[in-house]
Amino acid sequence: MRKTAILLSLALGMSVMAQTKNGGISKQMLKEIVNEQQEQSQATRALRNAIAANAIDNLAKNQQNAGALDTYFSVETKKQTITDQQSSGRCWMFSGMNVLRGDFARRTDSLSVEFSQAYLFFYDQLEKANLMLQGAIDTGTKPIDDQRVQFFFHYPINDGGTFCGVADLADKYGLVPKEVMPETFSTDNTAKARALVASKLREYGLQLRDMVQKGKKQQALEKAKTRMLTQIYHMLVLTIGEPVQQFTYAFRDKNGKQIGEPKNYTPLSFFEEVVGHKLEGTFIMVMNDPRHEYYKTYEVEYDRHTYDGHNWKYVNLPMDDIEQMAIAALKDGRKMYSSYDVGKFLDRKRGYADTENFDYGSLFGTTFGMNKAERISTFDSGSTHAMTLTAVDLDAKGKARKWKVENSWGADWGQKGCLIMTDRWFREYMFRLVVPNEYVPDKVMKAYQTQPVMLMPEDPLFLPDETMKE
Repeated sequence: MRKTAILLSLALGMSVMAQTKNGGISKQMLKEIVNEQQEQSQATRALRNAIAANAIDNLAKNQQNAGALDTYFSVETKKQTITDQQSSGRCWMFSGMNVLRGDFARRTDSLSVEFSQAYLFFYDQLEKANLMLQGAIDTGTKPIDDQRVQFFFHYPINDGGTFCGVADLADKYGLVPKEVMPETFSTDNTAKARALVASKLREYGLQLRDMVQKGKKQQALEKAKTRMLTQIYHMLVLTIGEPVQQFTYAFRDKNGKQIGEPKNYTPLSFFEEVVGHKLEGTFIMVMNDPRHEYYKTYEVEYDRHTYDGHNWKYVNLPMDDIEQMAIAALKDGRKMYSSYDVGKFLDRKRGYADTENFDYGSLFGTTFGMNKAERISTFDSGSTHAMTLTAVDLDAKGKARKWKVENSWGADWGQKGCLIMTDRWFREYMFRLVVPNEYVPDKVMKAYQTQPVMLMPEDPLFLPDETMKE
């Protein structure tokens, strides 16, 4: 009994020590916190009541910044119809296709077209499924908790992407008009179908790892992967639809009048007519990431849509350089793919982004003082949403005052489907821009052509653009 009592006493003592280990919230610490909180004024108590019953943004709104918006832009590309990604994370695809149809309208001067996001999304999902399964094979000898293995199983498939994906997919599979392969419920609402496909891919990934570890030959692995992709293809057909192989189509002008007789197309021949060339090699992606050295090229490992495609590669540049290229392209009538941390300081009702829209610091009696690099490093900020850059307003010295983008949240959102952003917001929360080669200075192009520094896809800035419409 005595021995048992001693052991029990030791166990209880260890338990007490574990509960009061340095680093925890002690009783004294909690008492100090509570006492400090209780010494509040009537104004603070009133504020607490207000926050409890209202949306924070409504209370933090800076009324001095809530006046009528200046909607004039000194440089603006031709307007086009606004698209709607619905409840999906396909903003990157909508923005990329908005750029392509803008280039087509600019080249033809009168013809308009809207591309089928459903068609390219089908192959995007199939290619991402193959990327995951091949990744499971490539890493099959590594332990399941290896960082790269975890990457594939954590994100087996997703809606997100970048313009690099639009280029690889359109070059490989072509494009079709929206009329010949329209949206379905599951393309407008992707969550459920994506979750089911992801679950099946994880199951298949484990099977492929088991085959690798048992020493199965390459031919057997390829046969198994083909069988698995056949099932994924079937699931995509049921949710997205059978990809169009041939179709008849006639172009229309901006007023809806048919031009010429209908012609027969395949997706690749249609792509050739509306784009006219391979997309890969005609553009560079630039980024503003103050954590890394400027005028250097970086490449993100495994950050691509197709296994045989191109990794995401970009030149890191100061905002001044990015703005100069953007202004040059816009002056020439070119729309551009761009991406942002769209949720920060966004007045959704007005479609207006400005760092002065909300005063959260005064509301909570504190400051929010991190700079752009610190926000990225701590996962506080990053690229969440792609939109199409269409306009800039310049001052007398040619410097940007504000910018405008076409969004993909429908024509009723914001400024008739567009978003206006001040230059001070643009510099803080803009991250990526896709620039046609002809607007890239020699210094930047030479940097882009150097051997890239390889980065890991787990980096906080390399999550794919996929903010859903709210």
